Amino acid sequence: MQFIDLKAQYEHLQPKIDARIKTVLSHGKYIMGPEVQELEAELAKYVGVKHAITCANGTDALTLAMTVLDIKEGDAVFCPTFTFFATAETVAFQKATPVFVDSDPDTFNICPNHLEQQIKKVIETDELRPKAIVAVDLFGLPADYPALEALAKKYNLQLIEDAAQGFGGAITDADGKLQRAGSFGDIATTSFFPAKPLGCYGDGGAIFTNNDEYAELVKSYRVHGKGSDKYDNVRIGMNSRLDTIQAAILLEKLAAFPEELLQRNIAAEHYHKSLPAHFKTPIVPEGYLSSWAQYTIVAEDRDAEMKKYQEQGIPTMIYYGTCMHQQTAFAKLGYTDSELPIASALCKQVFSLPMHGYLNK
Repeated sequence: MQFIDLKAQYEHLQPKIDARIKTVLSHGKYIMGPEVQELEAELAKYVGVKHAITCANGTDALTLAMTVLDIKEGDAVFCPTFTFFATAETVAFQKATPVFVDSDPDTFNICPNHLEQQIKKVIETDELRPKAIVAVDLFGLPADYPALEALAKKYNLQLIEDAAQGFGGAITDADGKLQRAGSFGDIATTSFFPAKPLGCYGDGGAIFTNNDEYAELVKSYRVHGKGSDKYDNVRIGMNSRLDTIQAAILLEKLAAFPEELLQRNIAAEHYHKSLPAHFKTPIVPEGYLSSWAQYTIVAEDRDAEMKKYQEQGIPTMIYYGTCMHQQTAFAKLGYTDSELPIASALCKQVFSLPMHGYLNK
């Protein structure tokens, strides 16, 4: 049994993916070829934003977003402690300071109540400039954006959505319309790492925004800060372009994605109904849709439970065994587990079961 069955997905899509790759091999435009522009248009349409700009990977996508928002030394950027390292790493890469926020005990996403406490603390100490919030759509579930957007507005902060795990997730708005992950905040990012809900066969990423100025800046920064002339670089940028072959693969995967998303939700519902009561299973708030990047449960004795699955030939994984504030790289910030109790407990108790669009009962 596979934890994420990329082989089954490829076998299902093989004729279409192979044809797409063959087309790229025929025209030979391997970097920023026509499939890249086609993919960007399709991504923007799916997410429901004006601009989708691809890049080399999800970490670069976050870095590009923070560069566009002018996040720099002396800025405080509020982000969850229970997440993948890149969320806080990219903050530090800008020489800004990550301010860690505890988790909601039910959704595992950033807790708006603790976020406001952390914002007030930074304002009171007056050592850093409160600048931005990075919210992560953990395990496929969008964060509480109505609450987060209200806090961003209240404290004049920019809001970045890290939708690397959340692509395909959504929140129903006041008019009953689904607002998809990637469309929240001032700017959003995603990753096309193979294990993500929408993944390629290598590295890839994208940035989403409705802001025309941000979009033009991202397009410049991702190609060495270029101006209108290829050889006139008007700012210091980076080299972060999506390979055309990866764009070609993603076009076919995106076309199949709605059906895969449906199957992921069917599998999650079956888990929810079938798992023993001693597990705490994921909670999806009313009006929310998860893309189920992972199906993550809470167990009192994680090691014992994982061993039982292993004995039955069922793979499991831990996301995440170490919070950001516990990482050696951020030890100098001086956080203790007692300051972030929910996340600190989760990292000792959570584990994930197999989840993908080709999982049968």
